[in-house]
Amino acid sequence: MEEINPHTIMDKNFNILSNKTQHPFGAGVKIVKIEEKEYPEDLKKIKDAPKVLYYRGILSNPDEKCIAIVGTRRYSPYGQQVASKISGELSDAGLTIISGLAPGIDTFSHGAAVEKRKRTIAVLGTGLDEKSIYPQANLDLSKKIIECGGCLISELPEGTPGSKFSFPRRNRIISGLSLAVLVIEAKEKSGSLITADYAIKQNKKLFAVPGPIYSLNSAGPNKLIKNGAKLITGTTDILNELGLQSFNFAQNEFSAENLEEKLIIDALKDEPLHVDKIIEKTKLSASAVASTLALMEVSGKIRSLRANIYSLN
Repeated sequence: MEEINPHTIMDKNFNILSNKTQHPFGAGVKIVKIEEKEYPEDLKKIKDAPKVLYYRGILSNPDEKCIAIVGTRRYSPYGQQVASKISGELSDAGLTIISGLAPGIDTFSHGAAVEKRKRTIAVLGTGLDEKSIYPQANLDLSKKIIECGGCLISELPEGTPGSKFSFPRRNRIISGLSLAVLVIEAKEKSGSLITADYAIKQNKKLFAVPGPIYSLNSAGPNKLIKNGAKLITGTTDILNELGLQSFNFAQNEFSAENLEEKLIIDALKDEPLHVDKIIEKTKLSASAVASTLALMEVSGKIRSLRANIYSLN
């Protein structure tokens, strides 16, 4: 199996960027045409490749291993946990995460890479100026992507807002830049399935994470799996399918500082839980759970997902 260095691309690109600019948007938007050698080779091969790309940061190179991770904007704690874990582990293994900067699964996928100071690429359906970037809530994330040696890409010039046509259309670029596409949580008619369809047309590998059969967010991935997408239950499945060397992912085994922490760790071992469910399972008082969760979050043992839902970190 091919071995990839998890640090070479990131370190090289981050050093280049650091030497050129102190402000992530200071260099402005750059342009590359399809006939130029800097234009990504994989993207040239797809049908209807953009004639011009606008970008901020550093474009992908022919030796780079990229994987697209996409999913619903209306995520569940399960989807958030899966996206963050798999994206972070793939980043550790040396792959570049590509997604669309949208709320939800896209955001968690980029965010997991940025947390580790690793490279990630966001393909937008808007112009790349600060006023046009969507969603505006991810403007800071877009800057961090560039700070970490990543890239923002669009086929649209500055000042172009998003539309119901531009977002689905940019999905062909997300797939085109990638070796494979992974779908995590998507309704049956989700835009993520448009990306999956492009992956099939572009002869890319297609992966999907299964979910509960009664969950609307699982309808998309489960359907893809029924139709031939590779079922993924962990990062090693992806590395094996791509013919890349397995990576030894460190498993964090946290030791409990006291009885309260032990009870909470045991309660969260199987799945993320709402604070009310943690209280119910541990039989601890609400005040004891609240104070212990706060301390455990500070120490990095757990993370808050949303709306008082917690998972082991």
